[in-house]
Amino acid sequence: MVGMPVVDVPETPAAAGAPRVPVPPARPFLHTLGANLKETFFPDDPFRAVAREDGRGRRALATLRYLFPCLEWLPCYTLGALRSDLIAGVTVASLAVPQGISYAKLADLPPIMGLYSSFVPALVYAVMGSSRDLAVGTTAVGSLLFPTLLGKEAPPAENPELYMHLAFTATFFAGVFQAGLGILRLGFLVDFLSQAAIVGFMGGAATVVCLQQLKGLLGLQHFTRATDVVAVMRAVFSQTHQWRWESLVLGCCFLLFLLIARFFSKRRPRFFWVSAAAPLVSLIAGSVFVYLIHGQNHGIQVIGNLKKGINPLSAKSLILSAPHMMVALKAGIITGLIGLAEGITVGRSFAMSKKYHVDNNKEMIAFGLTNIVGSCTSCYLTTGPFSRSAVNVNAGCKTAMSNVVMAVAVAVTLLFLTPLFHYTPLVVLSAIIISAMLSVFDFPAAVGLWKVDKLDFCVCLGAYLGVVLDNIGIGLSIAVGISVLRILLFVARPRTTALGKMPNSTVYRRMDQYAMAESVPGVLVLQVDAPIFFANASYLRERISRWINEEEERIKATSEQSLQCVVLDMGAVAGIDTSGTKLIEDLNNSLQMKNIQIALANPGSEVMKKLDMSKVLASIDDEWIFQEVGDACDYALLNCKIANVQHNIV
Repeated sequence: MVGMPVVDVPETPAAAGAPRVPVPPARPFLHTLGANLKETFFPDDPFRAVAREDGRGRRALATLRYLFPCLEWLPCYTLGALRSDLIAGVTVASLAVPQGISYAKLADLPPIMGLYSSFVPALVYAVMGSSRDLAVGTTAVGSLLFPTLLGKEAPPAENPELYMHLAFTATFFAGVFQAGLGILRLGFLVDFLSQAAIVGFMGGAATVVCLQQLKGLLGLQHFTRATDVVAVMRAVFSQTHQWRWESLVLGCCFLLFLLIARFFSKRRPRFFWVSAAAPLVSLIAGSVFVYLIHGQNHGIQVIGNLKKGINPLSAKSLILSAPHMMVALKAGIITGLIGLAEGITVGRSFAMSKKYHVDNNKEMIAFGLTNIVGSCTSCYLTTGPFSRSAVNVNAGCKTAMSNVVMAVAVAVTLLFLTPLFHYTPLVVLSAIIISAMLSVFDFPAAVGLWKVDKLDFCVCLGAYLGVVLDNIGIGLSIAVGISVLRILLFVARPRTTALGKMPNSTVYRRMDQYAMAESVPGVLVLQVDAPIFFANASYLRERISRWINEEEERIKATSEQSLQCVVLDMGAVAGIDTSGTKLIEDLNNSLQMKNIQIALANPGSEVMKKLDMSKVLASIDDEWIFQEVGDACDYALLNCKIANVQHNIV
């Protein structure tokens, strides 16, 4: 228009034609796919130690060290470490013998199999395992799962041989499943079992295990195979006429002794061996007492004969054909998953306290091979139980050699000492199991979940109630289901927040957190806290539109300057797909119809690449792409002033 005064516009990088945020160069699809797959399955770059070695010989040795972690510590093994591992191994063996017998009875398997499962698997793990602290053996939760999952197909009392063969087969499938996950680099799947889920699940399983021991404490001959609290209580109180006070008194005495020993060891950590040796002392004392008073004549049940000798081969006992194979396969997958969750969690916690790294995938392969070899040598499911591992650490173990020492001690027991356990009362085994399970209840962790994150507490409580009120499988399903649902909610409903400018600075922060943060007149700054893709694009479209409508209503009510620009802080948007780019395009079009400008701040390289390839970047214009939120707001305010000046002149 003739006569219009000239308005000076400050020169900016955008005005000069230079883009504020560069678009990264395009890369071949296969290159990008390979990089993404490597980041997914090989985030730790496991072969870097091999690649940096010079010469074939050195690389071969590095490969062997990676495949067999024992080769990392064996060459520099010292007499001092051997002394420590020797003490730790013997101490753990004193716990492994009574626990192994107890847990085998819990699994409705011959007691000798508990000792078998503490011999061969420990040797395999010593070679393949990456943890220095885990002591390998059977667990109460895994032992309880076997009669729960296999009992209907082959009742242990009616068909013990078929049941035992199914147990071997389930252990074999558990090992194949575990090793397969490790070989395929799927260790991250274990992370779907959150700490809250594990706390609730283990607490529920411990409750079920303790309730099942009422059979031994009360001297009952027949008991329910159901694991829910209602069925167990019904079985207990429907047989009050068969309760044996002798078993109850004897069991309570030994349980009290075990609890006192544990309490003393906790108060005096130097005497950790008191708690570790207490189960073996109980086993010996109970056997002597029953032998002297002829306890079998008073209704006190005993173990009976235990066969001498180390593990017999059982490869021919595996059932790999219909109709029983599918039951064993299902049991193997479930028990294998539980074993991995417990073993990896325990190993990782001790590794963190000692400041070294445990590779999830290596541990999966180690547990898998342990169970595959174990299933062929008369063992059932083994992992790294917390109780044995804690004793191993407290006893001062230095390397996995402590597992070898424990295995040798168990082998000596198998070869020479098994006749001594003939008169061991079953009620003592029940007391040992209950004592061990009481340490599994992690009440401080549950209280911490309630204080810190109520949703995590709901995950924990759901897992616990599922196990206690129904069965272990349901509890595990609830735990995993709630955890996955939480992930989906975070992904599908990402948080969007309004940002404001901090006084006397160029910093922008969340207005719902910082009361001093001030909104910018005519500019709405929104932060998106997640990648934008098909699962949340529709939600973000609605949520951002609602932010804009609410801001326009607020401006109308307060008669402030009209909304001129919407700035999206993309700093937390790590990725975007075609649904996300369509969202940005639709948002830009709808805002243009209202004469409102859209600006993007701090978009990442992947976001810029996708927006550029989809032509969305061109429709927004490089002029409105900024490195910082402050730059976007300043430029928007400048353009608002220019527009107002030109409007007033016209």
